[in-house]
Amino acid sequence: MPDFTIETTYHLPIFRHRTYAAETLEAACRAAINDDNWDIAEKDYDSSGDVHVTGAWEATRAAYAGPAILVPPQFEEAVQRKARHFEILLGLSKIFLDDAHAAREPSLAWLSRLAWEIARGEAILAGDPDPDTLADPPKPVHALALLREDRVREAVAAVLKIDRRFGELATEAVTDGDIHAACISIATTMDVSDVASNAEFQAALIAIRAAHRRLRSE
Repeated sequence: MPDFTIETTYHLPIFRHRTYAAETLEAACRAAINDDNWDIAEKDYDSSGDVHVTGAWEATRAAYAGPAILVPPQFEEAVQRKARHFEILLGLSKIFLDDAHAAREPSLAWLSRLAWEIARGEAILAGDPDPDTLADPPKPVHALALLREDRVREAVAAVLKIDRRFGELATEAVTDGDIHAACISIATTMDVSDVASNAEFQAALIAIRAAHRRLRSE
């Protein structure tokens, strides 16, 4: 059984109370940040940080005597785990946003990664170790339709060309803000459950027919 030298650390807050004359709260805060006189500093033992691993070496009393071993990120300080996880979730959000803009279905591999990162984030918030295995990926969801503002803009031009109820209203008079607000209204109020249910039923029939043909041909 090998020996390991592990360096653990906890951060001890240092604080001071000092009065600053300033025009605004922001100016007072800036003055406090820039103040490098800590003669009246005190230690806040009640608010010390969590114990975390900051170094690991194989062998006895080997700290800084040889190459360090990479420490699993779940043993980092909680605030550092959160910061790293924020970067990961931000990157995944960009990937899924790009898929949404391109009307692409996310891959199962990325869905699986996202499911695991969500479980990992919950573990970080609870102060628990990282999950051992990838969480089960959610079942694929297919986008049935997209409400695109550029297409709405085209529809506005087409309607105004043939519908005289709006007089001489120019297409340019309908602003991007008008279109955006209208799309938000439709997306949040229009009930498309019947359309979705019908699509699900039609998809089920197609899948059944495909399976039936395949079994008959075997």
